[in-house]
Amino acid sequence: MQLFPTATTFAIFFCLLTLSQAYDIVREYSGITFFDEWDFFGSWDNLTLGDVYWLDESDAFSQGLAYVNSVGNAVIKVDNMHSVQSPQKRNSVRITTKDSYAVGSLWIFDFVHVPYGCSVWPAAWSLGGPTWPEGGEIDILEAVNVMPSNQMALHTTSGCFHNYTPPNQLGATLVTDCSTAAGCTVGELQPNSYGSGFAAMGGGVYAAQFDVAGLVIWFWSRANVPSSINQSNSTSGIDISQWGPPSASYLAAGQCNITEFFTPQQLILDITLCGNWAGLPEVYFPVCGNQGPTGICYNDNVVGDGSNYDNAYFEIPYIRAYTTGGVAPTPTATPFDIISKVDISTYPGYGSVTIPLSAITAAETGLNPSPMFFPGNGASVIGLGCVGWWMVSVGAILLIRLM
Repeated sequence: MQLFPTATTFAIFFCLLTLSQAYDIVREYSGITFFDEWDFFGSWDNLTLGDVYWLDESDAFSQGLAYVNSVGNAVIKVDNMHSVQSPQKRNSVRITTKDSYAVGSLWIFDFVHVPYGCSVWPAAWSLGGPTWPEGGEIDILEAVNVMPSNQMALHTTSGCFHNYTPPNQLGATLVTDCSTAAGCTVGELQPNSYGSGFAAMGGGVYAAQFDVAGLVIWFWSRANVPSSINQSNSTSGIDISQWGPPSASYLAAGQCNITEFFTPQQLILDITLCGNWAGLPEVYFPVCGNQGPTGICYNDNVVGDGSNYDNAYFEIPYIRAYTTGGVAPTPTATPFDIISKVDISTYPGYGSVTIPLSAITAAETGLNPSPMFFPGNGASVIGLGCVGWWMVSVGAILLIRLM
């Protein structure tokens, strides 16, 4: 009687098991029902001390800051229609999914446009609350002002690191300790991942794999989006085998125990202004100091008629969440040479330190929400609403036989 399976049997079984663990869709946020499964924040930015008031659901829709446009894309934006006087905050939107997604999840974000401009600080991220950073935070898209590319990050309690950069990671590792205020950051070196370049290319797609083997983030400009994504729909599963090398790859092995530092995550989209990254003098002034007479982020941007925020909006065809029944394969695609690599070393802000939530005190809550009411954009508001496994298996069988 054979006590152990042969290496061949083991490998075949493992491959079949892997195939059975393909990502299945669990929710799509899109179209007229996009907003149905999100909560609106409804408070001032007490997290990053930005100069915005994130409206509740009713006000966000009535003021035209959240809607579904004529082509069926969801839009959330900063108010660019009303004047703000000091010390008022400008109205904006932050939304959080009602669902939380556990380890074994995959998220795809299709953006036609992301917010940018002096003082603008958008983010597409996830949080395992409620006590930050104990449940971990995953920053998938985040940038400030007129940065030329995206910055990705993890935020955790002490003990999680990104000390080893995998050879197929396309981005540049900037900070390795995930418990620092800036988190363990990776700067995107591919062009057109943010700002006006992103918009000019018709947007693009971000994806994040949240798995026990690690956290992996991809970016593709519109022309390079994988066929498995372009051909997918609201009910189909997704194949990630041809996605290529990731922009950021935070491997768990020897660096960060994912299940120790991350709890189930809620997805979040928000836009804030200035605050403790975009508004830091050393980040803001070198690139945006000529925005107005004072050289101060709030004074020269937030205050005024808001016309400088015409590009401060997300336009989103869809966001999809997927799950798998077990451990998913870690991407091993060979990296490629990036044409026109972004030189992030010349731009202030990458790897910057931001103030942790614990540093916020009651004394810093002085600004008031802007008492605006806009009767609505009624006409436009449509709704709320498998070879490598062979090697692993052979090694495993040999190890078992030697024991």
